[in-house]
Amino acid sequence: MTREPVGIRLGLRENWRQFTLLILVNAFVGGMVGLERTVVPLIGAQEFKIDSTTVIVSFIVSFGLVKAFANLVSGHFADIYGRKHMLVLGWLVGLPVPFMIAWAPNWGWVIAANALLGVSQGFAWSMTVIMKVDLVGPRSRGLAVGLNEFAGYLSVGVTAFLTGYLAQRYGLRPEPFYLGIGYAVLGLLLSVLLVRDTRHHVGIEIANHAQEAPPIGFREVFRRTSYGDRNLFAASQAGLVNNLNDGMSWGIFPLFFTSFGLGVERIGILKAIYPVVWGVLQTVTGPLSDRWGRKGLIVAGMWVQAIGLLLTALTQSFAWWFGASVLLGLGTAMVYPTLIASVSDASHPSWRARSLSVYRFWRDLGYAVGALGAGIITDLFGAAWAIGATGALTFVSGAVVAVAMVEPKGRGSTQP
Repeated sequence: MTREPVGIRLGLRENWRQFTLLILVNAFVGGMVGLERTVVPLIGAQEFKIDSTTVIVSFIVSFGLVKAFANLVSGHFADIYGRKHMLVLGWLVGLPVPFMIAWAPNWGWVIAANALLGVSQGFAWSMTVIMKVDLVGPRSRGLAVGLNEFAGYLSVGVTAFLTGYLAQRYGLRPEPFYLGIGYAVLGLLLSVLLVRDTRHHVGIEIANHAQEAPPIGFREVFRRTSYGDRNLFAASQAGLVNNLNDGMSWGIFPLFFTSFGLGVERIGILKAIYPVVWGVLQTVTGPLSDRWGRKGLIVAGMWVQAIGLLLTALTQSFAWWFGASVLLGLGTAMVYPTLIASVSDASHPSWRARSLSVYRFWRDLGYAVGALGAGIITDLFGAAWAIGATGALTFVSGAVVAVAMVEPKGRGSTQP
């Protein structure tokens, strides 16, 4: 029988204080992204007078590329240096971001700030996910991820609305970014003073795991997660496409809605409802995936997202766009926590953090691919074509999951 370290146990009930603290910390992490959802594309178009959509969305490209590579190394460094240290480092890197955007003298500063934000999010958000999965053990991964992503994306949505409201009344800069300064300071203080590392929890799970896993290097973890394991491949490509459409909506939706005469406050509502629905419903879809299985929710969620995107492209009224945003949030809620849980299922505890990092590398690379591709299509053919093409690709990605993914027989007990 395996002896557990004194005071260290797996489970949500046993670790609810740290779990709740990490939910709060991730709300601040998500708020840092929400700062940009409504306002930053409009800063490029209206304050810096940038005519090219491709140039405007370059801030998302810098964010996505840097965040993808930060994700890639975050799990490896977390195994070496500890989860808490990487979380604190993420906050330290993110501290200058709201200041840089609020008082940027040119667009290059905005791009540089988003590179720092990518590092910050890659470390901080990755650690909140990994640490929650560490705390609860194998039986409640969907619930843990759902609650984590609920906090993050609810905060994204609320902050997107608040920045739109503030921008409508006070201007695009600097007032909306005062929120970010508060988020960064509070997130850093909580992480330094109250968060505890979870590596001992991983040790318990490894000791109690049904199957010993031979040590494998990062290259092998990257291969398995990218294409060597059919479930991990299916999850990685779906994650990439999911964030591809999110990156597109981040950069293109504000410009698309503005072209029809919508004011910044109403744009803020549309930009908020998508992540709010996404965030809130993950508290339901995450646990449901523990009971119903991962595959069905992922496939259906990708297809619901595709319908929402196509509806946005084909309509020209606030009411239709609002409904489409609700569908987009619903579909993403079905997919987002379920994909992370499916990767955790298919990975041994000894290399799960690295596997999640590789998955998050491919997923967040979608920000850059989606923003850049949508910017080019918008400049050539118009925003509606960029939105419609993204919807079609999202539908195809769901079909790939339907064909490639195999539902594990025992929830939480999958062996790689």
